[in-house]
Amino acid sequence: MPRLPRLGTSAVLFAGTAALALALTGCVPNTAVAEAEAIAVTLTDTTCTVQTATAKAGPITFQVTNTGSDVNEFEVLASDKLRIAGEKENIGPGTTVNYVVQLAEGSYFTACKKGMVGSPTSLAEFTVTKGDSDTKTAGESKQVDQAVANYVSYVKDQTGQLLTATKSFAAAYEAGDDAAARAQYPAARAFYERIEPTAEQFGDIDPALDLREADLEQGQTWTGWHRIEKDLWAPAGFTASDPAGRAALGQQLVADTQKLYDLVHAEDFTLTLDQISNGASGLMEEVSRSKITGEEETFSHTDLWDFKANVEGAEVAYGNVRAILLEKGSTGKNAATTLDAEFATIDKLLAQYASGDGYVSYTELSTAQVKELSDSVNALSEPLSQLTSILVK
Repeated sequence: MPRLPRLGTSAVLFAGTAALALALTGCVPNTAVAEAEAIAVTLTDTTCTVQTATAKAGPITFQVTNTGSDVNEFEVLASDKLRIAGEKENIGPGTTVNYVVQLAEGSYFTACKKGMVGSPTSLAEFTVTKGDSDTKTAGESKQVDQAVANYVSYVKDQTGQLLTATKSFAAAYEAGDDAAARAQYPAARAFYERIEPTAEQFGDIDPALDLREADLEQGQTWTGWHRIEKDLWAPAGFTASDPAGRAALGQQLVADTQKLYDLVHAEDFTLTLDQISNGASGLMEEVSRSKITGEEETFSHTDLWDFKANVEGAEVAYGNVRAILLEKGSTGKNAATTLDAEFATIDKLLAQYASGDGYVSYTELSTAQVKELSDSVNALSEPLSQLTSILVK
């Protein structure tokens, strides 16, 4: 396929795609879940109201409506108010989404997060009582256990490679070897981008590692990849960190990555089937929220590396549950056929922009090319948003 004309500046590109990204920030309501089964949740700019404070253990559907003026996030927190049992991000203004999460008997808290930054608000107790007897056959349970085990192994492998790559990157950055650090930056970040939904379950880890400048709150200390990115691709008028500042940022990046590694490699670390499938959907929402608009890599414009890593992570998560999906009758088989085709399409599109071991700068894409990618993201995001409800029902 011939390359379309390139744009010389990112400003023109981003202006042409902002409307596309906005359309993708809200997910299509999941019609596979009956409204009567769902717990209604209403988000405003200041409150988060949940229809009931109790539910039976098992797959629980929250029908979340954002009546506010900004994108919002709905969370279910564990009893310590730190660990995230489930979250639905990118709920745009005027949007209603059905979010399915598998919860065991116990005490939880529901919350929301306007703008998807800062601390959760409107914390409210939510109790999950003993559910109905599990009707899964021994074969189904074994399939689920195997899918979870395989995906947990993948997450552990990615965090291991992330830690190694981060140490090498930080060493080059701290030594002032900007050329080496710039070369390593996008490749090292890819390990994180593939498993970001898992990292987000651990409270402050994700903002410590991956917070963008645009999402900083007043008085908040900025650390992580994007703070270092600004040093390496310093914009006009910005004074990059001195050696002492670089040492502090590099060491903090490694320490926070080590923390993520330790959490993932803890003996009690595991995931649930819905966390895997919701994670796949969340990764594509991440693409639609910040990769398509070019907002993720503001200074380096290495967004296509992140884009590809998010797609790879979603594809691995889907691949781990695909066999279970095929056992869900015609609905599951049809969903698998659609997802197989959409993943193939988006992989083919991204391959056009490969350059050496990586990808071209995002500023080289024309508005038409970005729209083509945006349409492909939308086509993949819709069936992915329905994956969990098919798997756990």
